[in-house]
Amino acid sequence: MAKTIQAIRGMNDCLPTESGKWQQVEATIRQVVASYGYQEIRTPIVESTDLFKRSIGEVTDIVEKEMYTFEDRNGDSLTLRPEGTASAVRAGNEHGLIYNQQQRLWYMGPMFRHERPQKGRYRQFHQFGVETYGLDGPDIDAEVILLSARLWKLFGIESAVSLQINSLGSNEARQAYKETLTAYLSEHKSQLDEDSLRRLESNPLRVLDSKHPQVQEVVANAPSLLDHLDEESDTHFKKLCELLDAAGIPYQVNPKLVRGLDYYNRTVFEWVTDSLGAQGTVCAGGRYDGLVEQLGGKAAPAVGFALGLERLVLLLETLEKINSTDAAAEIYVTAMGDDTLAYASQVAEALRDQQPDWRIMLHCGGGNFKKQLKRADKVGAVVALLIGSEEMAAGQVSVKPLRNNGEQVTVAVSELPHVLAGILAG
Repeated sequence: MAKTIQAIRGMNDCLPTESGKWQQVEATIRQVVASYGYQEIRTPIVESTDLFKRSIGEVTDIVEKEMYTFEDRNGDSLTLRPEGTASAVRAGNEHGLIYNQQQRLWYMGPMFRHERPQKGRYRQFHQFGVETYGLDGPDIDAEVILLSARLWKLFGIESAVSLQINSLGSNEARQAYKETLTAYLSEHKSQLDEDSLRRLESNPLRVLDSKHPQVQEVVANAPSLLDHLDEESDTHFKKLCELLDAAGIPYQVNPKLVRGLDYYNRTVFEWVTDSLGAQGTVCAGGRYDGLVEQLGGKAAPAVGFALGLERLVLLLETLEKINSTDAAAEIYVTAMGDDTLAYASQVAEALRDQQPDWRIMLHCGGGNFKKQLKRADKVGAVVALLIGSEEMAAGQVSVKPLRNNGEQVTVAVSELPHVLAGILAG
C-alpha cells in the first residue's frame, strides 16, 4: 500500500465544514470595501526576491528568516509573497496606476512565511488588505481606520478589539530618533536579550516592540518617539486624532508601536484583542509614503492595512460570532426510479433558474426511498422533493419538510417555488 502523503507543516486544508465560515467573512469584507469605493487588485503569488528585500528591509525577520525563496530554471531568485503591500506597489508602478493619481485598492489571498506554526499563525496564511495612493492628508488615514472599524461592527466584535495608534514621523525625524534611542539602549546592553542586541545594530526601533519582560522594563524609560516628531508629522498626527475623536472611535496612543516593516512612516496603527492569548494583533497598518519611489516609481503618498483571515476567523469562533454552514443544500431532489431521473433533473434546473440563491442538490447514485431521504438528512437539507412515476405523470412534486413537523404535500410544479419559499423562510 502506498504511503499516504500529508500536507506540508503549517499549510492547512480548509475543509467543507469550515469553508462556510470563510465565505461569510469574505462576503462581509467585500461588502465593506465596496461601500467605500475600493477596487480589487490581484497580484501573483510569486515575485522577484529583490522586491521584498527592497521594500520590507534586508534586516527584518521576514527577509532574514521567514521567506520562501528559491531559484528558478533561469537562475532568477523568486519568493512566495510574504505580504501584500510590496506586490500592490509593484503592480501599481508597472501598470501606471499610481503616478499623479488617486487609488483606493484592496486585495485578498494567500501569503507565505516560514514561522513556527501555532493556532492562528501558519506558514501559508491569508490576508485581506487595503492600499491607497496619492492622498497625503490625515483624512485618508482616518478613512482606512474607519473602514476597519466598520468590519468589527458588522462582525459584532467591536467590544473585543481596541485601537492603538502612533506616529513614526518623517524619515529624517525617525533617523534622528534612532540615534537617540541607540545611545540610550547602548547604556543598558546588559539588560537586553540576544534578539534585542541584534536589533540594536540593525533596526533599533524594533527593540521597542520586544516582548521580553526585562527589555520591556528598559524600553519603558526610553526616549519617546512622539517627542522627536517633525512639525509636519506632529500636526498630521494631531489632526488624525481629532478625526477619530469626531467619528467616535476610541483609541490609545502607544509611543512604543513601531510595526515590523521598514517602509512605514508617520501614522502606524494596530487593532488588538486580549481574546486570543499571545496572538493579540488582529489588524495592522499605517502610512508608507516612501515605498512607491523606493520600488522605482515616482514619489507618491500611501496608506493601508492588512489583517490575517485565519486570526480573524479564530477570533470570531472564540467569541461565538460565526457558525459553520454544514448544510450542503437546502433542497434535496429525489428520483424514485430510473424513469424519473430526467424529470427530477428538469425540476431541479427549473428551480435554479427561478431561484439562483437556493442551494439545490439532485440525488445521484440510485437507491430506495429510505436511502435517498437519509442522504437528504446527511447533507443538511431543510426539505426533500419526492418525485415518482405518479408525480411525473401529473406534472407534480411531493414536498416533504425535514426539519420541522410540517406535513408532506403534493403540488404542481408551477406552485413549487412559492411553497418552498414558505418552508425555507420558516
